[in-house]
Amino acid sequence: MADHIKHQIIKQGDNPLFVLVPYDEYIDLIRDEDLTIPHEVVEKHIMEDKTMIKAWREYKGISQKVLAKKIGISQAALSQLESRGTERKSTIEKLAKALGLELEQLNT
Repeated sequence: MADHIKHQIIKQGDNPLFVLVPYDEYIDLIRDEDLTIPHEVVEKHIMEDKTMIKAWREYKGISQKVLAKKIGISQAALSQLESRGTERKSTIEKLAKALGLELEQLNT
């Protein structure tokens, strides 16, 4: 029996135009697209030497006071995190959730 064809290529003449993929694979592909980091965030992180926490917070237009309250810490504690970063997974997870990000977008 012939193997199941996973992808179908649609051509016009000899030129491929489209590829049909299984729906689950398509969902995985577009999910990966959501894990981008906007140029403005990268610029703040690299050119202005800001932590990813601070770069994302500024990009999202959230004050330190509001973000600190969302994750249950003081504004002073958030200020320290923004100046030195953190490697604590639980803190990064809280920050990512509060900023509406995936963990991978904040933990670079």
